[in-house]
Amino acid sequence: MLYTEIVTILADLLAEFDSERPVHKEFQPGIGPFGETQIVGEVAKRLSSNGFAARPRRTPDLDLQSEWAIEFKIVRPFGDNGREAEDWSQNLLHPYPGNVSLIGDAIKLLELTNYPHKGLFVIGFEHEPAKISLDPLLDSFELIARDIMKITLGDRIEERRGILIHPQHQVLRCIGWEVIG
Repeated sequence: MLYTEIVTILADLLAEFDSERPVHKEFQPGIGPFGETQIVGEVAKRLSSNGFAARPRRTPDLDLQSEWAIEFKIVRPFGDNGREAEDWSQNLLHPYPGNVSLIGDAIKLLELTNYPHKGLFVIGFEHEPAKISLDPLLDSFELIARDIMKITLGDRIEERRGILIHPQHQVLRCIGWEVIG
């Protein structure tokens, strides 16, 4: 399966989940407030019910068909309360092995030898129109990953879905890169 197909399937599953008006803890309805662990678990459950062998793991976040190792990150410039979140961009950019950023995840994926394919997947949220665009963050991630950390990434793949249920997390941006090497 191509990574472009996986990104599309995941975007559709996340939009479907959002349409069910799920509630996480005491937050407003919608998928925006959910954490990475909860989202990956829900994705794995929905993939499995659609005939895919999918299971959440510690590393990688998602094992898909024992063929794809996929690491996820969530990027939300705004919290449930409508205020700009602190340190929201560091989930992608911290360029050191062993940390929890997307760059750290790419390094972890390169160390896995039992998967023929590896992918990074960002679940990003914006307003409609965007109050803070994710584009500078995504461009910065690619620059640091490729030019500074020398990580070979495939082309950026993106699927957008919206308007979502949550008043702060209105547009879902699903962005993926295959990690090559």
